[in-house]
Amino acid sequence: MASKDSFGAKSSLDVDGKSYEIFRLDAVEGDGLDVDTLPFSLKVLLENLLRTEDGENITADDIKAVAGWDADADPSQEIQFTPARVIMQDFTGVPCVVDLATMREAMTELGGDASRINPLAPAEMVIDHSVIADVFGTPEAFERNVEIEYERNRERYQFLRWGQGAFDDFKVVPPGTGIVHQVNIEHLARVVFAREDADGTTLAYPDTCVGTDSHTTMVNGIGVVGWGVGGIEAEAAMLGQPVSMLIPRVVGFKLNGDLPEGTTATDLVLTITEMLREHGVVGKFVEFYGPGVSALPLANRATIGNMSPEFGSTIAVFPLDEETTKYLELTGRTPEEVALVEAYAKEQGLWHDPSAEPRFSERLELDVSTVVPSLAGPKRPQDRVALSDAKMSFRGALTDYVEHDEETSDSGVDESLEETFPASDAPSSSSGNGSGKPRHSAAPKDGGRPSKSVPVRLEDGTEFDLDHGAVTIAAITSCTNTSNPSVMIGAALLAKNAVEKGLDRKPWVKTSLAPGSKVVSDYYEKAGLTPYLDKLGFNLVGYGCTTCIGNSGPLIPEVSQAVQDADLAVVSVLSGNRNFEGRINPDVKMNYLASPPLVVAYALAGSMDVDLFAEPLGQDHDGNDVFMKDIWPSATEVEEVIASAITSDMFTSDYADVFAGDERWQSLPTPEGDTFAWDEDSTYVRRPPYFDGMPAEPEPVTDIEGARVLLKLGDSVTTDHISPAGAIKKDSPAGTYLADHGVGQRDFNSYGSRRGNHEVMIRGTFANIRLRNQLAPGTEGGFTRDFAKGGDVTSVYEASESYAEAGTPLVVLSGKEYGSGSSRDWAAKGTALLGVKAVVAESYERIHRSNLIGMGVLPLQYPEGQSADSLGLTGEETFSVTGVTELNEGRTPKTVKVTAAKDGGETVEFDAVVRIDTPGEANYYRNGGIMQFVLRNLRNS
Repeated sequence: MASKDSFGAKSSLDVDGKSYEIFRLDAVEGDGLDVDTLPFSLKVLLENLLRTEDGENITADDIKAVAGWDADADPSQEIQFTPARVIMQDFTGVPCVVDLATMREAMTELGGDASRINPLAPAEMVIDHSVIADVFGTPEAFERNVEIEYERNRERYQFLRWGQGAFDDFKVVPPGTGIVHQVNIEHLARVVFAREDADGTTLAYPDTCVGTDSHTTMVNGIGVVGWGVGGIEAEAAMLGQPVSMLIPRVVGFKLNGDLPEGTTATDLVLTITEMLREHGVVGKFVEFYGPGVSALPLANRATIGNMSPEFGSTIAVFPLDEETTKYLELTGRTPEEVALVEAYAKEQGLWHDPSAEPRFSERLELDVSTVVPSLAGPKRPQDRVALSDAKMSFRGALTDYVEHDEETSDSGVDESLEETFPASDAPSSSSGNGSGKPRHSAAPKDGGRPSKSVPVRLEDGTEFDLDHGAVTIAAITSCTNTSNPSVMIGAALLAKNAVEKGLDRKPWVKTSLAPGSKVVSDYYEKAGLTPYLDKLGFNLVGYGCTTCIGNSGPLIPEVSQAVQDADLAVVSVLSGNRNFEGRINPDVKMNYLASPPLVVAYALAGSMDVDLFAEPLGQDHDGNDVFMKDIWPSATEVEEVIASAITSDMFTSDYADVFAGDERWQSLPTPEGDTFAWDEDSTYVRRPPYFDGMPAEPEPVTDIEGARVLLKLGDSVTTDHISPAGAIKKDSPAGTYLADHGVGQRDFNSYGSRRGNHEVMIRGTFANIRLRNQLAPGTEGGFTRDFAKGGDVTSVYEASESYAEAGTPLVVLSGKEYGSGSSRDWAAKGTALLGVKAVVAESYERIHRSNLIGMGVLPLQYPEGQSADSLGLTGEETFSVTGVTELNEGRTPKTVKVTAAKDGGETVEFDAVVRIDTPGEANYYRNGGIMQFVLRNLRNS
């Protein structure tokens, strides 16, 4: 649709003899409107509104609201943002395609045209979440893991092959290619779009995107405004629906100085994560500026942008400059594309001026030269620990992860560290059921911390003792760092130096290397560094997320058995972005984020109970101690390898035919037809029930009466705790379902791989092994009390079924930061399908709150300063929520009355804040969800 162009912004731009149509930002001036000093990110939003102004959803007043943005105001003005494209990974993308396929059938049932259900914005999916590091430490690891991946996921991949043919403007990057966010910055991102219309006019505009993964923000590093949304929002964007949002507050983060010798981009990003999480940036844009930006390599910017979800911000963006165009040239963009990016950015005021001070809502500043080597852990990415303090920090945290009878008065744990990791936040421990016995228990090692040394003998005869703190996983993984040549080359050089000294990984460490693209393997090969990584067991296991998303595969079997038998608190060290409890591996309780070089160092050390600055990693050929300083590569060495080993040809070659796939992909039998032929026997892809019985017009919303509490939860419950993720246990409701459908345990695969089957996903919702439901004290995992059956303890899924049979609606009670973490649509979908009608929390993370509304679940918030505990709520009450029906009158109530009736007749009443924040969200809720809203709109139009 052509823009109304109320401001006469349509103009032209000539670049090397080619003319482009653009919408000039400086056309919006006067009457107090100051476009020139707007932050970079809001200039991009302003252009988006100018180009898509239709007089209804996007008006001249909306444009003025952005141009006249009040930096000090709280967000209140809603705008409709239309992303240029949608990017997906396969875990979250498969449900999107499943839903689109189902919407085609529903459209037919409502008397509409099924072909209307088709991506109207370019949509690209990268299959990167399915490979598991089952095989490691051998040259065959990559091939074997890919073979296993295809065996497990054949049904899903056939379905995606059908979608690639059935839907227009939908492309799939096949398995074994790379990680979505790295592929995005290296190839898919346009930075400036050039779209030719039917009349031959070429329109140029900023590349913007939304993605079905919260780390979509990695693309912010190359100046693309984009962020993660739930799969349901992404589906709407694919169908041409704008994303409803409030004009945000923008936090300016000024950078000065250079990284000191011995530090990495990972150390920098962990420092920034700690600063911004402490400052509070949830729901805000973060924008980097200042002289330090010019000195920051593009790869480091992408590393920082990637971690935006860990800050809690919507985006963490860098403006465009010469570093951006150099990167575009390196990664194989054409001269014409690069020239357009530079010319467009300079014409529109999007080119970075290091001396400029845009107007910001809030400001922070960091002297990059003060950054020190760091880790983050053992359970949150914002919990940065200086590497010099890592040993003592680990010891302080360990006391929360071991049985209390192991603790002693002379544990040597610093009390301040105990306050940092309070015992109330620690997961309860449960002993394994194996036959191994610890050599001794409850003896403080070196007088410093609890110890439980267990003898282990591997199949090859290797013997060792395993103790709390043993590093059982060391994984170079995740888009955050594998896209950054400086840390990847640094890790390989450290491995080279270690091998030449005669060092090796400890035998209990499972090591893995999962680069974000084939380019990494190319420059490792050219630099001659692959053999050294292989020698330490860091063989290529796959081009995918692997360990960072829980696809670490099993530990070494004998190690796993010992961990379970003695209930050891062992450790993973990974170069990822997420280290939440229960995420990495079910045997591993403590998880630390680190740079790739430190991952290698900890594989050599074999324990977190080591001071890498003061204690040796091992001995050389002559028996002399080798310290980390002896093998740590200098920044000069790293830069020399980067300069000699990385070329533009690598990117051009590896991405030349990126959508074609290998022989495995091309030989998959591919279904045909506009609608998908569902296989009733499939345990991977099934038709979901979202549109069953849906009327053509929405029914009035109702108040909630007679509801029971399904779960009562504490603070920082993440979408990892809510959404099904990781391995499927044999004795879980999901495992029982699969077994009943003839699936053997070895073929259960992961929850992520079965996201296209709602029956599996419902049964895994709220089933994380570290979830603690206060309604069922003493349990851990997906358990609750079923008050329809006298309060018996049962699984969350079985209780929900019982309540459904009784016609009882459900609510969830929670604390602060409910739903933090990845943009997992199934955290909301599973919640809705379990019968939950409302969530009452102290605060929410942005994406999950929005997704709850998108699935017809009402997000409510306790009054300021109040909580379930302060109100005396135990979760045993019967709840009613009144005042919701005001939505039927076209208004959104600010509060609703919540009444909790106790068994003895006593009631607790409070006014809950309705967290439906925009009129667009209100429309979604009135329709029962965003998909129903989009479907009805498309049918009626």
